[in-house]
Amino acid sequence: MSQYGDNRMPADERPTVQMAAVEGAAGERPTIQITAVTLPVDQRNGGGPAGGVGSTPESVTATSAGWETPVSGSGPADPAGPPDQPAGRRRLRRLLLAGGAAVAVLLASGGATAGYAYAGEVPRGTTVLGVELGGKSRAEAAATLRADLDSRASTFTTPVQVRIGDQTGEVSPAAVGLAVDVEATVTAAAEHRPGPLSLLFGSRSTEPVVTVDAEKLDVELRKIVGRAGPQMTLPAITFKGTTPRPVYPKPSKGLRPEESAKALREGWLRGQPIQVPLVETHPATSTEEVDRLVTELARPAVAGPVTVTTERGNFTIAPAAIAKSLVLTSDKTGRISPRVDEKKLRAALPGQLDRVEVKPKDATMSIQGNKPKIVAGSGGSQVDTAALARDLLAVLPKTDGRTLRAQLKPVEPKVSTEDLGKMGIKEKVSSFTTNFTGGLGSPRSQNIVTIARDVDGTVVKPGETFSLNGHTGERGYAQGYRDAPVILDGKLVPGVGGGTSQFTTTLFNATYYAGLEDVEHKPHSYWFSRYPPVIESTIFWPDLDFKFKNDSPYGVLIDTSHTSSSITVSIWGTKVYDRVTTEWSPRRNITKPKVIKLQPGPSCIPTNGIDGFTQDAFRLFHKGGKVVKREKFTWKYLAEPRYSCG
Repeated sequence: MSQYGDNRMPADERPTVQMAAVEGAAGERPTIQITAVTLPVDQRNGGGPAGGVGSTPESVTATSAGWETPVSGSGPADPAGPPDQPAGRRRLRRLLLAGGAAVAVLLASGGATAGYAYAGEVPRGTTVLGVELGGKSRAEAAATLRADLDSRASTFTTPVQVRIGDQTGEVSPAAVGLAVDVEATVTAAAEHRPGPLSLLFGSRSTEPVVTVDAEKLDVELRKIVGRAGPQMTLPAITFKGTTPRPVYPKPSKGLRPEESAKALREGWLRGQPIQVPLVETHPATSTEEVDRLVTELARPAVAGPVTVTTERGNFTIAPAAIAKSLVLTSDKTGRISPRVDEKKLRAALPGQLDRVEVKPKDATMSIQGNKPKIVAGSGGSQVDTAALARDLLAVLPKTDGRTLRAQLKPVEPKVSTEDLGKMGIKEKVSSFTTNFTGGLGSPRSQNIVTIARDVDGTVVKPGETFSLNGHTGERGYAQGYRDAPVILDGKLVPGVGGGTSQFTTTLFNATYYAGLEDVEHKPHSYWFSRYPPVIESTIFWPDLDFKFKNDSPYGVLIDTSHTSSSITVSIWGTKVYDRVTTEWSPRRNITKPKVIKLQPGPSCIPTNGIDGFTQDAFRLFHKGGKVVKREKFTWKYLAEPRYSCG
């Protein structure tokens, strides 16, 4: 028998016993009367409705010669069926005839047999991982399967052995979400609908649905394999000067999360180590495309300058500036998307942009007549470098016509007159002065005055942190600083910017007594009598900085002034505390200096030596007649050696 309905019969549904039909006289054929059996719609005539949509169930009667379908006015039924009977019904008749008398006897027990075959949502004979789920509802099947999995929990929590190339390791199922999805497994089992004979006599095993978190699995596998296989070489075109240098792509061979997850889902429950594949991945941009970009873009881009016209005049973008700003590197997939970097372009054109741009001026404050006064700022204009970068990319492949138009956009000052007016800067909050020797003609004094002028008039907004290094930048010869003694490796040596630590200490104490938050400072290694102990600070570019935060609700103005022998820093704003004072502990752990002889010469600066000690300083915040806050500062000073030259 080769056909069942319109589909070829599965091997496990083919009858294994062939029985010949028993012939006899019509009157001698015993008829077994049974209740009419109605086959479900999806099992009639080869799995589909006999008469299409809307057809009625078909009733059949069994005899010793086979199944008969009652036909009005007919005589004894032809086992093969009348010629005008639909082909599906004739095939059903032949199928059941070939099944033999055993089927007839089984069904002779009545309609209960058909009810048994089709009972439950999960087909009879269905197992998952050896657990019988056939004949159960989906809820019952899920509960049964879940209970079995729980009883064998150790089987499903045991670390999984994996192999990746030459590496082996273990993966914890819990760490990567590796588990049997019970609900999905039961759904898959219920949706498989076998033929009627398979329902009565067959059995089938449904594979469990396994879940795993691909991303978590990838993390765990990379711990095992590391950087297995060759790594991808991402394509790029760089410039050495104005010469383009291609970097050609090379594929990688490594883990791919979706492929790794598939390997674990399929191999987990087989009881064998799982081979996780290493997949070759090619960059999105090929070698040929890199060469094309060199020929069509990179070389023409730096072949000559580009002229930019504006309403305030023209400027030129030289090939060197183009090479610095043209980006021909790829993303992580290896795809090169050419672009001109706006920030790099602006950085490469400082002199050119100055020809056409007007810088805005922030509103400032100064102290006049012992009162703060606002000095209005002004707006400016600058080249729209974002649009310029975009338009420049379109011009670079050209060999002629390398001219484009740039727009100037207005730029407002960062601090406006209105902004300053709202900050509440109305009174002097604190002031601190330190003294120096040598007059204003000495290099050290000139360094103090130079940094003081740089900081003078600075406004620090509420919540903003001020950095002295960040404000002044490098303090070198180009910025007007001179050589003067600095402490380096524990001794005084000539160094550019010597003396700026005295200004730093003065500024630190002014903010300290204003009650502002100390963010970063470091006292000197040795104590100098011109500074208050503990509450003083050094500075050194770029490693040592001084920072404070304006943690008040008002703006802060830093005002500096000097004489020929002193430097003063005042903080203006609005008082939060009535006053701030300091209490010092006695000095302790006092150490004496040792004598060190140095080679005579210009780098040797003799000293008398200073005692070392440890001391505490307590900052007291007073408000409403009482101390509302205390802060402790502690520092250990080293004993400064007595250096002797020669």
